[in-house]
Amino acid sequence: MRINITPQQLAAFLRVAETLSFSEAATQLAVSQPALSRTIRLMEETLGARLLDRDTRNVTLTPAGQELRPIALRIVREFESSFSELSRFVTGQRGRVVIATLPSMAAVLLPGTIAHFRETRPDVDFQILDAHSGQVHDSVADGLAEIGLTAQPSPDRQLVYHPLLTDEFGLVCRKDDPLAEGGAVPWSIFGNRSFIAMSKGSSVRASTDAAFLQARLPVAPLFECSFLATARALVNARLGITALPGLTVPLMAESGLVWRRLIDPVLCRSLGVVHRAGATLAPATLDFIAHLRQEVRRRSAAVHEEGAVRPVEETAGSPPW
Repeated sequence: MRINITPQQLAAFLRVAETLSFSEAATQLAVSQPALSRTIRLMEETLGARLLDRDTRNVTLTPAGQELRPIALRIVREFESSFSELSRFVTGQRGRVVIATLPSMAAVLLPGTIAHFRETRPDVDFQILDAHSGQVHDSVADGLAEIGLTAQPSPDRQLVYHPLLTDEFGLVCRKDDPLAEGGAVPWSIFGNRSFIAMSKGSSVRASTDAAFLQARLPVAPLFECSFLATARALVNARLGITALPGLTVPLMAESGLVWRRLIDPVLCRSLGVVHRAGATLAPATLDFIAHLRQEVRRRSAAVHEEGAVRPVEETAGSPPW
């Protein structure tokens, strides 16, 4: 037998069962007494059993009413709890943010962003998928991640891109390297020094290959590596120098390495947030992106090398983050 009784009807019954007074229950529920009586009568008709015995003086629970009371209490509490959880999700207080991200963005931007975010939203969980640019695009396109932090995808991908920052490429060397002194360095320097490259498929490798092509430099890497930590260690071991974007300046500085602007050509890349076209992002994710923009501004101000990292501010028509 299908019983069509709403949580609101059960809540009304419980109020009468608690007060044993239709007039008092109606006042507490902010409804008229006739309306409350109709609600109880409809419940009794639906159940096929009388729930309350009432006369001009007293209201008492029938055996069916006594049986219903704990059931109704359990259902109403579960209903209220469930919708409370839904409300917390809708307001971004609860949820799970799954991010596919470039390693440099993960290492430099995410720790501060998540720390600030969780000060007011401690019940939001994070899953971080570190990957190269193409893998980030694939993860978002395939639904494995809700958003990606990466370089701009090609136009044929069904992805929407919102720029966060531009960063400029620079040479990375040891502090005791002669190149550490002075100002900007031309890309031609890699023609006479051992070059440590990031692996093919990474956004950094695509950018450095483009720079060498533009500068007409036939540079063959002595080493190729997938992780920034490896490139950093190789430079520290005096095995060569490398070219990395300005976002990595804090990571290089931690190892005592120096970053110098590269010119002829000046090379910049755009980094931002990608998501699937037509996808509605979760409230917690939208709020996280707003915090991410704030972290980009903080990081830009903290990087002392001029122009290394520049935030891209929102424009008219930008999404609400």
